[in-house]
Amino acid sequence: MSGGEVAGILVAVFWAILVSFLAVALARLAQTLKATTKLVADVTDQAVPLLADASDAVRSAQTQIDRVDAIASDVQEVTSNASALSTTVASTFGGPLVKVAAFGYGVRRAIGRREDEPATKTPRRTVIVGRTVPSARRGKRNTRDKKD
Repeated sequence: MSGGEVAGILVAVFWAILVSFLAVALARLAQTLKATTKLVADVTDQAVPLLADASDAVRSAQTQIDRVDAIASDVQEVTSNASALSTTVASTFGGPLVKVAAFGYGVRRAIGRREDEPATKTPRRTVIVGRTVPSARRGKRNTRDKKD
């Protein structure tokens, strides 16, 4: 055997080993691709119903939002109507009721003064430069000045 033949045998053995490793790698890659394909198929089988459920939930939420919007606009309309009614009632009955109440108060006070006048008479007061002096002190001067 010559050196060229030994080199050829070694190259052939290395090529056989290399091809074996590549075959094992390709077999594992094929298994991985099969598992990935199965996983994608399972995810697709589960995702499609989930997306359909999510779509239904979004449609239901939109329907509920539309209902709430309608209710809110109705409440706003009722509030404005109540405000207008309150203003109308206040302007229609408020003024006359205040006048009737004031008149009733004046009548009660006048009747109360008539009954109280003969029994007790309140002393008159004199106002001097922003102060009120009782009528009992009106004619008197400082008593301290007289004692000194």
